[in-house]
Formats: sequence, C-alpha cells, structure tokens
Amino acid sequence: MNYDLTLNLILEEINVAAHQINGESINRFIDDILNADKIFVTGVGRVMLSLQAFVKRLNHLGITAYCVGDITEPAITEKDLLIVGSGSGCSILPVAIAEKAKEYNAKVIHIGSNPHGSMAEIADYMVRIPVRTRLYLEDETDSGQPMTSLFEQSLLVFCDTIAMMIIEKKKLNMDELWMYHANLE
Repeated sequence: MNYDLTLNLILEEINVAAHQINGESINRFIDDILNADKIFVTGVGRVMLSLQAFVKRLNHLGITAYCVGDITEPAITEKDLLIVGSGSGCSILPVAIAEKAKEYNAKVIHIGSNPHGSMAEIADYMVRIPVRTRLYLEDETDSGQPMTSLFEQSLLVFCDTIAMMIIEKKKLNMDELWMYHANLE
C-alpha cells in the first residue's frame, strides 16, 4: 500500500467508527464531566495514552482532571467521575480501579467496544465505540489496521470532539484558554 491509500483507509475507518457512537450517551457524558468535581481516567497501553491527552485537554478547559496513578492524584469521592477506557471491557487493572472507585461512590463511565465485559456490571453506563476488539464480536466494525488501533484512534478523536463540544456548551473564549496551557516550555 502507498501512504495516501493507507491514510485514507485509516481516516475512513475513524469516520465510520465516530459516527456510530450513540448521541444520547455523548450528551450524558458531557453533562457528567461538567457536573463532576474532579475527573479521573484509567486505561492501559495506547488507550491510556489517548486518555492522557484527554486529561490534558480537560485541564486546558479549566476542568480538574487526573490520570489514575499519577503522583499528584488526589482521593476520589462521591462527587467525582472515573472514565475507564477499555475496548474489551475486561482489562484487569481498569476493572479493578473501577471497582475501587465504586467503593467510594464515584460515578464510573466505561468507554469501550464490548458491552458484555466485566465493566458492564460496574459502570453507571457505557459510551460505546463499536470497533474491532480482540473478541471479534459480530456487531463490531471491522478494521484493516493492526490489533485495536482503530479503537485508540477513535477514542482520541472522540475525546477531542467532546472537548470542542464543552467549549461550545460553556461558551468558552478560545483565546482565553491559553491561560491554562503549560508555560514552562
């Protein structure tokens, strides 16, 4: 394959995946972010990298957000929100962290592809990106990319879309957001 064909395949897959996310869950997700005192995220591997970018962006919007495990992570409370990224909904560490968050009565939202995994019993609800996982469920969108690349890419684009929707909903001034950007660069 050449670059242009490969790029077009990836962009088309992300486009298809992003348009399959349920609008009601998107609106609920935004409301829960805006109503939480603090946001926490967890995932593993490339999923966590996408969520780390989301945490950075939320902080750019003046929303207090943390990655679980960071040295500056505070205690989670019943006023907070844990976002768990797991395509399969079965990843051991995110599931265990979600169970722990529920012990403190925090709200838990699962962003993933498999609605039948362990997270289904823990999360308050799921934002589903129905793309290929290692489980090869019948209703997953297939991908020509390796492993779960489409999920991680779609997660990053989804989170950036949510950030833009929050900017619009809160009527934030884009120029004023620079006050939250890192300045020790």
